[in-house]
Amino acid sequence: MQTRVSVIGAGNVGSSLAYLMIQAELADVVLFDIAEGVPQGKALDISEAGPLWISSASILGTNNFEDTAESDIIVVTAGLARKPDMSRDDLLLANARIVADIVERTAALSPNAIFIIVTNPVDVMAQLSLQVSGFKKNRVIGMGGILDSARFRTFVAWEAGVSPRDVEALVLGGHGDGMVLMPRFTTVKGVSVTEMFTPERVEQLVQRTKQGGAEIVALLKSGSAYYAPAAAIFHMIKSIVIDEKRLLPCSAYLTGEYGVTDVYNGVPVILGRNGVMKIIEFKLNDPEKAAFAKSAEAVKSMYAKLSDFKKGLPGTG
Repeated sequence: MQTRVSVIGAGNVGSSLAYLMIQAELADVVLFDIAEGVPQGKALDISEAGPLWISSASILGTNNFEDTAESDIIVVTAGLARKPDMSRDDLLLANARIVADIVERTAALSPNAIFIIVTNPVDVMAQLSLQVSGFKKNRVIGMGGILDSARFRTFVAWEAGVSPRDVEALVLGGHGDGMVLMPRFTTVKGVSVTEMFTPERVEQLVQRTKQGGAEIVALLKSGSAYYAPAAAIFHMIKSIVIDEKRLLPCSAYLTGEYGVTDVYNGVPVILGRNGVMKIIEFKLNDPEKAAFAKSAEAVKSMYAKLSDFKKGLPGTG
């Protein structure tokens, strides 16, 4: 039976992801959104592209959660962007309400699914989804590190004048200000960028990667990145669907790895048919350990701000 992937949120990220999956004939797709006509229209447009890609995968646009039933993977992209009159705490609570409702509804309809959380702040929303769903930690994964490492690879490739396929990059920590880029483990055909570029240039590349999303927002003036995020999610889904067992940086629930416990944060994981198969630990030096611990504490602090909201949720005991 064909894999069934439900994408919750038919905005730019969700619809781009749906298109990539249909183009690759990776899975049948359910594209959900609360806006009437939007998921249906985008699904129709993508369906009409199917014959041109010789793809038999199907896509359904819907405003009905019941249509997502028996999904193998559920991708949550729905959420609000920060408005001028909104504090970060306001945005955190607003998206927590949205994500909690989505996860509670879809988990009941697809009890064997794997969740991929994209809504920001990703690490906090992934931990909230773990609590609300009641699923095992290997079946709730946050997207972030793949996108961040792809940006780092891009900038390193441009600097070195090589193909991005010859660059490998590692990014740990939260998706946002707390990301921890790892130049020591970022290589061009096995050669670390710390040996190729000056420390000053490496730091410039690191800072540009950290501001990668903001740079795109500033250029667009309205909206944010979606092609690269959609591609990042696609590779997560592909590794799960065909059991590729790829080593990818994702937000996973930590229970002692890297000296951190009871929090979601970006780490290298092996993704396969059952979600997170294993978290891979690299030996970090003292500055890297400190940066990772700081990132984890920032996520914990943000999650703690949801304490009153979480009291009424499933899984509070």
